[in-house]
Amino acid sequence: MGAWDVGTFDNDTASDWTYELHGSEDLALVESAIEAVLITASDYLDADEACEALAACEVLARLRGRWGDRTPHTEAVDAWVEAHPMSPPEELLARAVEAIDRIVAEASELRELWDESDEGDQWRATVAELRARLA
Repeated sequence: MGAWDVGTFDNDTASDWTYELHGSEDLALVESAIEAVLITASDYLDADEACEALAACEVLARLRGRWGDRTPHTEAVDAWVEAHPMSPPEELLARAVEAIDRIVAEASELRELWDESDEGDQWRATVAELRARLA
């Protein structure tokens, strides 16, 4: 998984996704990351898609003014959000909550990976806190 901690941006996949975000001027990348999770329905959800969707959800929460932890790993996203002030559509926020629910559900590789670690409970708490900032 390439993770070094339980935070949304504490893994290689989310970090790489952040670089893609810097090339965008709108929420298209955010929307596509969220939709990639939702189209899996009951199929097995890949960990990379889940990590990207969680990063996208963080962007939306921050755009709403509901900043999570600000760390060196969030600096790039924080800068993008500050440079692109906008109000995310309510429908997109609802889809983001659905994506989080899908990520922590059955048939999710990311959830399974964290369940196999000693930090699984801490990761779930971090994801639940993000969900609360979106809802």
